[in-house]
Amino acid sequence: MGSTYHRLTAAIACGLACLGLWAASAGAAEAAGAATLIVEGAGDGHGVGMSQDGAQGFALHGWTYEQILAHYYTGTTIGQAPAGRMIKVLEGSKVVSVPLERYVRGVVSAEMPASSAPAALEAQAIASRTYALTSDAGGTRFDVYSDTRSQVYMGAKAETASSNAAVSATTGQIVLYDGKPATTYFFASSGGETESIQNSFIGAEPEPWLVGVSDPYDAGPGYEWKDSFPFSSAASLLHGLLKGSFRGIEVLTRGVSPRIVTAEILGSKGRTPVSGPELAGRLGLMSTWARFSVRRGAAVTPEPDLSGHATAPPVAAVTPPPLTPAPTAPATSPQGGAQAPGVAVTSAAGGTVAG
Repeated sequence: MGSTYHRLTAAIACGLACLGLWAASAGAAEAAGAATLIVEGAGDGHGVGMSQDGAQGFALHGWTYEQILAHYYTGTTIGQAPAGRMIKVLEGSKVVSVPLERYVRGVVSAEMPASSAPAALEAQAIASRTYALTSDAGGTRFDVYSDTRSQVYMGAKAETASSNAAVSATTGQIVLYDGKPATTYFFASSGGETESIQNSFIGAEPEPWLVGVSDPYDAGPGYEWKDSFPFSSAASLLHGLLKGSFRGIEVLTRGVSPRIVTAEILGSKGRTPVSGPELAGRLGLMSTWARFSVRRGAAVTPEPDLSGHATAPPVAAVTPPPLTPAPTAPATSPQGGAQAPGVAVTSAAGGTVAG
């Protein structure tokens, strides 16, 4: 994932550069009478759980970290992590064992700008702490990757005064659902609404705390975006899924938010079903919240959309949930870290993604 923030910045820079290349190519193609696929979308990331830009917006509107977390993780409460818990992190080919609080200090500012509002950083600290406790990316060998396959851990070099203050203010606090630690996925920008897990992680079982909710204060750089592809470029990107010549994309179903769940790639020799995540991955889109149209010369025609779902983001504000008392922090917190020397990992396959 890299830092979600830095990944977002890099993605935007790359997107702008790529958009310039596509635009130049599209201009030449249109001059020759070819068609261009236009994509208008919203959000950056998978859309499940907490939106980091949305959390920042809520914090700037006076919400506390308890209220932010209760909003994004439906029906949850704040509890306390087991004392003395260590997190096993895969760094390169070695596994290091790090005390939970030290681990979280190495994550927060790698995942969210250190200049974020205190309540947003505190929400991130608790989400990152809980995610680490519920992750088993490496089975019994390690808990989390140190990169985007889990959440970014940069050790002491990621620590800042503001992010460390957020970790200290929430020492040991985790998100619980029905008394148990709840997997706390997070991502960069929602585009105005988050998504239920089964509609974004295709094949995942529904989870009562990971349901789509309104996100009215998400106003980050990934909130809205636009891209375009000459048909020839779209055909190349969709190679292996396309039957014949590229003709367009038809959306079949969308999730709670307008994120695409299923679609069909239209070819001159037939249709190919595709999931929203695979389609977005093939085209390099920032999220599956996308709508398509085709430009031929000066005319722009919307592509078929059978989902019946409006794609405009919701704008209504939401009411903060009532505050619940935070658990009392333990008198002492684990300090120091220990590396497991010479623990080689031959395979880094698999894992989950927090953002």
